[in-house]
Amino acid sequence: MDNDNLRHIIADVLEGDIEKFEKIMQIYQKSIFLYCYHMLGNYSEAEDSGQEVFLKAFRCLGKYNQGIPFGAWLYKIAYNHCIDVIRKRKLAKYLPLFYRNEKENKPVDLQIEVNYFDEFVHQAMSRLSAEERNLLILRCVEDKSYQEISMILNQNSATLRKKYERSATKFRKYYAQVKGVGQYDIGQGSAFEKTFL
Repeated sequence: MDNDNLRHIIADVLEGDIEKFEKIMQIYQKSIFLYCYHMLGNYSEAEDSGQEVFLKAFRCLGKYNQGIPFGAWLYKIAYNHCIDVIRKRKLAKYLPLFYRNEKENKPVDLQIEVNYFDEFVHQAMSRLSAEERNLLILRCVEDKSYQEISMILNQNSATLRKKYERSATKFRKYYAQVKGVGQYDIGQGSAFEKTFL
């Protein structure tokens, strides 16, 4: 859906045609659910959180600044909601981020599927802070640009790039530790590194 159609739908919803909000949900529902799933690592929590995100977006639609991409605004709501859920439950179990191994030369989609439930990846991700996980998920899994992430997190894109590099380095280190191999055996010169760092 282009920006003009989206603006018209938002205007209609704000004027009382609340049924049109369903069109917005249809566009973003899957990506917001997957984002929540990556952040929370729990299917039912992700479903509940996705519904909460859209409920919050609906309630705050009048405050939406149309100078910001709607998707970035929605992801910001999702991020804040997921952080609240994480704080409330205080658990260290989070869904892993894929890790591209040098020995496996597969497209990113297949690599995500291969490593999605990899216990080593899960353990490495659980050692990162929520902010670090979020940055890796937004950049690598959700394929957001630094500019989009900057809008979502209200941070400078140059700062985010540095934080991403540090987070990726920490992830590789933790991954090597839990897998029991040397850090340089799995990350240096990999396609993951060439693509994202």
